[in-house]
Amino acid sequence: MEFSEFLHTLRVWDVPLPHFDPDTAPASPLPLFQEWLMHAAGAGQPEPHTMSLATVDAQGRPDVRTLMLHDADTDGWHFATHATSAKGRQLATHPCAALGFYWPKVGRQVRVRGSVTPAGEAASQADLHARSTGALAAALVGRMSEVLPEYGELERASEEAWARATAAPATAAPSWTRYVLTPESVEFFQGEARRRHVRLRYRREAGPGSTGWVRELLWP
Repeated sequence: MEFSEFLHTLRVWDVPLPHFDPDTAPASPLPLFQEWLMHAAGAGQPEPHTMSLATVDAQGRPDVRTLMLHDADTDGWHFATHATSAKGRQLATHPCAALGFYWPKVGRQVRVRGSVTPAGEAASQADLHARSTGALAAALVGRMSEVLPEYGELERASEEAWARATAAPATAAPSWTRYVLTPESVEFFQGEARRRHVRLRYRREAGPGSTGWVRELLWP
């Protein structure tokens, strides 16, 4: 079977999908996002807190990868990485990004766009030390996105970092940085079997000091 033929055999949303009435949506996107993520987890969606993060490099070329959401609150959507990583360097040059969440168990997606700022050293280290020993060990290895000459070098560095993380769990990783994306737009997508999908976009109102949101439906 040709690859293209194989792709056509794959089913999309071959499960009952929830109904979403946009008229019942709250005035701001955060409560709806939290509700949808928890609903996806309850429906059996593995790792519903994973997301795609899109940034651009110094030449304006897009880049994307998958990582974990660390929080979503009134400050914004939180994630973390090394400031010295590819995405950290890209965010230093162009401090804006887009997030994408996809929960196929319920046929839902959420897209978030906005500006990104570092949360500060204290918040970054607190973020790191709230995680597992393995996460701390990986952060202590560092060197994310650098060229690795051979895999054995990673194994040796990892063993040393695990020993440090186990013996001194409060060890700092100076380049570890928590980032906060302040949303300018948040779009909610609910799939529908007959392709009459619901797309609801929240767009931050323009104007100095404005904190309100405009809600608008989009054609699927």
